[in-house]
Amino acid sequence: MSRIEEAIEKAAQKRGHSEAPKAVRLPTREPQSPLPPTPSVAEIANPFLVSANAPNSPVAEEYRKLKSILVKLVSQEDEFKNTLMVTSCLAGEGKSITSLNLAISLAQEYDHTVLLVDGDLRKPSLHKYLGIEAERGLSDCLLHGVDVGDVLIKTGVGKLSLLPAGARPGNPGELFSSQKMRELISEMKHRYPDRFIIIDTPPIIPFSECRSLAPTVDGVLFVVMEGVVTLDTIKEGFDALKGSNMLGIVYNQAANSGLRKDYYYYYTDPAARKTA
Repeated sequence: MSRIEEAIEKAAQKRGHSEAPKAVRLPTREPQSPLPPTPSVAEIANPFLVSANAPNSPVAEEYRKLKSILVKLVSQEDEFKNTLMVTSCLAGEGKSITSLNLAISLAQEYDHTVLLVDGDLRKPSLHKYLGIEAERGLSDCLLHGVDVGDVLIKTGVGKLSLLPAGARPGNPGELFSSQKMRELISEMKHRYPDRFIIIDTPPIIPFSECRSLAPTVDGVLFVVMEGVVTLDTIKEGFDALKGSNMLGIVYNQAANSGLRKDYYYYYTDPAARKTA
């Protein structure tokens, strides 16, 4: 055996008796899972919120028409008229449902974000329709100086945020006619210049809030339910809103043979501004 072969054999024997090098355990990083989608705070279970739970229904289509008309009306001038008030003559005509469906329809579009304000401090209902628990809201902003941003609720429904009513104050009428209310409307309008602000209010005939608020907002949407109010009652409501920018009428639960009889029917009449 040559010296070279002996050297190779000795080296192989040494390697056989030596301990194998221990594997170095490198620290491992846990694989990062993708961030979960933003949960929807709102629970859209109410059957009347058709813009969310029945988007292909004829009624949802009527709301989309309403939305399109309103967008054109408030965008015709240089200034974006983004503060809208929704009211009716009497309770039970569907103003809150109209406010919700209109807000949802707007918020589902790519171009629009919406702040829905529950201005019915006497009988707030928007948070109930959305299945949201809300303790603080509009009244806390007015009475205790709470910042609007601290009480807004992102619903998770499109780009829709809710400002709940908050605790019921002693006299909502005086609160709505106060300088604080006017300042708050102005603050919301200019803090969110690219956002629609829809305010659901109490009915106009039995309560005074709408009469104080109407001149402060950019436009008023008037809800009338067929068979509930008379023409004289409607005229009384219109007279109470003189001086405000009446955008149109939503004629609710109209008899229409083109739709199923269990559906509501909505439309706006821009010409209503001429009769107000």
